[in-house]
Amino acid sequence: MQTVAVNLGERTYPIHIGAKLIASAELVAPYLAGGRVVFVTNDVVAPLYLEQAKSTFTAAQLAGSGGSSCKAIVLPDGEAHKNLAAVGHIYDQLLAGKYDRNTVLVALGGGVVGDITGFAAATYLRGIQFIQMPTTLLAQVDSAVGGKTGVNHPLGKNMIGAFYQPQCVIVDTDVLTTLPAREVRAGLAEVLKYGLISKPKFFHWLAENSEKLLQLDAACLTQAIKTCCEVKADVVAADEKESGVRALLNLGHTFGHAIETATGYGTWLHGEAVAMGMVMAADLSMRLGWIDQQSAQQVRTVLENNFGLPVVPPAGISTQQYQELMASDKKAELGKVRFVLLTAIGQAVIETDIDSECLQTTLKAGNRLCM
Repeated sequence: MQTVAVNLGERTYPIHIGAKLIASAELVAPYLAGGRVVFVTNDVVAPLYLEQAKSTFTAAQLAGSGGSSCKAIVLPDGEAHKNLAAVGHIYDQLLAGKYDRNTVLVALGGGVVGDITGFAAATYLRGIQFIQMPTTLLAQVDSAVGGKTGVNHPLGKNMIGAFYQPQCVIVDTDVLTTLPAREVRAGLAEVLKYGLISKPKFFHWLAENSEKLLQLDAACLTQAIKTCCEVKADVVAADEKESGVRALLNLGHTFGHAIETATGYGTWLHGEAVAMGMVMAADLSMRLGWIDQQSAQQVRTVLENNFGLPVVPPAGISTQQYQELMASDKKAELGKVRFVLLTAIGQAVIETDIDSECLQTTLKAGNRLCM
């Protein structure tokens, strides 16, 4: 097992990374303190891992206080259900069961489950503790770390939420063996993002080891997850609430969130939309003269050829719709869209004043992006 710390003073917490951690009672025991446990999961993950996780937490409770109480709330799977209705359902269950402030919520699932559970924890009784047990690669390297919680709104993705940190993050690499190949590729898009914004050698290593990563080679996966968590932990420690450098983690997200909203939540996986957004960001960076064509093409080639990720935006989204959705994105400031763009592979910047003609060309490029 390897551990990465997210250093936030009194709210510092560990990210534990390794195999078979879902069965490790000693990892979760310090966070229970006699309180009742409520798992939040979905109808895909529950048949695979819920009973095993409940057994682990029950054992931890019995070893501590001598009593045990584990309940589960099972939500429908998918981004389409990441909304206030899902949070309301959790509130209903907690209130009906008279769960108090000693209750610990456990997010057992991917990014959707983690975001919903974290927001419920942040707001129920004005805040209760929660633990992240991410079961997708995307959640393990990104969404489960850093305290961003929330839900979607019909007018925009992740528009309702809170910054609220977990007590710990338990990353069991073994659960990835049940992940569909499409979800693995989507998760690797977020992994590639870390290389593009700050670690060029990591980006090239990922490209060289793409086949092993897609085949879920344990050593390669563990190294990739640990590297991503280290970068994310450092960024969150420096800028927890995204007033500065943390915004660099949004590479691909300004375009990507617009695609997710325009096509309907769940049509594109989040990682797929981020991959598409990174290609569009590379194209715009090239048109602005910040990177050369070779670098832009390399971004597209690695995502498309090495990892099988989408590099052609969906048809039917007009430039006006893109611009309206990006302008309403929560990352916009004073009516200006904040773009994360590349000045080199492994170096990114945040910019609001973008040449409108270059942006229009990128939005219209279609299958000619980065060419």
